[in-house]
Amino acid sequence: MAIFDDVVAQMTEAMKAKDAPRLAALRGIRAAFLNETKKDNSKSLADDVCIGLLRRLEKQRNESIEAFEAAGRPDRAAEEQAELVVIQEFLPRLADDAKTRAWVAEAIAATQASKPGDVGRVMAAVMKAHKGDVDGNLAKRIASELLGA
Repeated sequence: MAIFDDVVAQMTEAMKAKDAPRLAALRGIRAAFLNETKKDNSKSLADDVCIGLLRRLEKQRNESIEAFEAAGRPDRAAEEQAELVVIQEFLPRLADDAKTRAWVAEAIAATQASKPGDVGRVMAAVMKAHKGDVDGNLAKRIASELLGA
């Protein structure tokens, strides 16, 4: 089942179960999907477009959680965390630290990077080869570490 259709189906289940927090998160996801469909006048979205939107929503939630915790609002941070859990249900799992480290090492060898200034070239190679499978922040941290930045 496509991600778009899966979100709609789970919305129905959340309504029947009267699960208000989950329903609110699913409605937010669906709203983001519908806004994207309006851009190109389509009825549905391809899974890769949905994943891109979900990654953006995930990043927004993570930033909101940090901001609410810094502002001393643990109640709002908990709400954002609950939405983040729902968003992550629809995302494919990212590579773990060991696999990311191996991919970064391969990219360093392929680009012949040797100094901290080459992090950009390494990141470009990693993201091109493994887009959607790797966390960019983790890959950048590992690349900087391996290149001695």
